[in-house]
Amino acid sequence: MRKFKEFIIEKLILICGIASIFFVALIFLFLLKEGLAVFNIVSPFQFLFGKSWYPISDPPQLGILPLILGSLLVTLGAAIISIPIGVGCAIYIAEVAPLKIKEVLKAGIELLAAIPSVVLGFIGMVTLVPLVKNIFHLPTGLTALSGSIMLAFMAMPTIVSIAEDALYSVPKNYKEGAFALGATHWQTIYRVMLPAASSGILAAVMLGIGRVIGETMAVMMITGNAAVLPQSIFVPVRTLTATIAAEMGEAVVGGEHYFALFAIGIVLFIISFAINVTADFFLHKRQ
Repeated sequence: MRKFKEFIIEKLILICGIASIFFVALIFLFLLKEGLAVFNIVSPFQFLFGKSWYPISDPPQLGILPLILGSLLVTLGAAIISIPIGVGCAIYIAEVAPLKIKEVLKAGIELLAAIPSVVLGFIGMVTLVPLVKNIFHLPTGLTALSGSIMLAFMAMPTIVSIAEDALYSVPKNYKEGAFALGATHWQTIYRVMLPAASSGILAAVMLGIGRVIGETMAVMMITGNAAVLPQSIFVPVRTLTATIAAEMGEAVVGGEHYFALFAIGIVLFIISFAINVTADFFLHKRQ
């Protein structure tokens, strides 16, 4: 009876794993079915590198380069802010903080990750946007910088949690050996612990970036939603995700605009897939 139960459980787990892959493949096929039709109207080169996004003009202008650059600018800004702070917090929690403080910090980070993005977007509109406007003397605080700061705040829980787990999983004899050779605590951290946990830390960074580039509500609320080529981080931008969320409700089913939004979904799917594959590669890399 025990073997029969184990057999049933193993098969159920196998079915769940296959089903998850099957559903992802179905989603991608659905995006392809709806999105590839846009290339009957505009060439792939014009779609990816066109500088104008006016989908309801006559004729429609379906260039998503401003949207891609807006997404990359916000993501790059968020990465510059979140990676040093996130890795530093992970080092502090894993190697420096006393046990009681460590428990409080880990619980706080997990709670931070549970806050809905629309709530963070609202908080950003009320507090961060006016602050950015006043500090940099800008016409509006709805800029790529505001989006980068808020997305960095959203990405840090992912980076901190996974990087801290990677540092904690380093064998204890590495640290003991470094201490036996006369290394100080900080020398042990940056010369032994960080190189040993580098695969997990890189995976944490990639997954944090994946969270940033897939975020919708917060960036739609605080980046200004201007579909123009960004000249700096102090101007309004529009991201790929915000474009889909803002325009899908008003797109005519079966029209050029509708197909273009699904094509944007294909681009996002490919970017997210590449980021997750890269993170998985670093996570399972063997020295």
